[in-house]
Amino acid sequence: MAEEEVQVFGFRSGPFSLRVELALKLKAVDYQHIEEDLLNNKSDLLLKYNPIYKKVPVLVHNGNPISESLVILEYIEHNWTHNPIFPAHPYDRALARFWAKFIDDTVVPAVHKISGSTEEEREKAIEEAQKTLEPLENELGNKKFFGGEEIGLVDIVGLILAGWIPAIEEALGFELLNTHKLPNLKKWTEEFVNHRVAKQVMPQKDALVAFLKNVVLNRKN
Repeated sequence: MAEEEVQVFGFRSGPFSLRVELALKLKAVDYQHIEEDLLNNKSDLLLKYNPIYKKVPVLVHNGNPISESLVILEYIEHNWTHNPIFPAHPYDRALARFWAKFIDDTVVPAVHKISGSTEEEREKAIEEAQKTLEPLENELGNKKFFGGEEIGLVDIVGLILAGWIPAIEEALGFELLNTHKLPNLKKWTEEFVNHRVAKQVMPQKDALVAFLKNVVLNRKN
């Protein structure tokens, strides 16, 4: 069988392309990472492979491009069926898709609102984000991961919570995930960043904090 060519056009300080890379790592699929300069110089190949949105991630499999992280995760699951990241039962799969979409449509905007808020607005934005996270807190319960004992779709999509929220907290000097209000999610973030495979793709916290501080500084200037 001919060797497959798998490329990921991504951005190592961004959570969306790392979803794709984590899924490939969990399935032990070899791939080539192609780093994109999203701020100053998007490559011609990125613009060719994703002419609609012109952003990462883009998975290119044997020359065929797929964009949008949730769509790519579906493709990865169906194309490489070993080491599944989706639940086996159709109902559980539907629930996983629901929570993945909830993270992207509701949680991510709430976190962005905090990072873009002034100091006067921040306390209210944090309270709103914590309320937004409560359904995930309840869904997780006392499970190790949303996928059970191993990382699954919701965990992969939620890596923005595990890696980026702690870094945003440190960069901007506030606390969102605390053991008093969101104990399950707080424990989950610790399990996630210490997972043997997640550690291979997650950026170092110090580097991410420096990147986020730079983004906030540039936004103010």
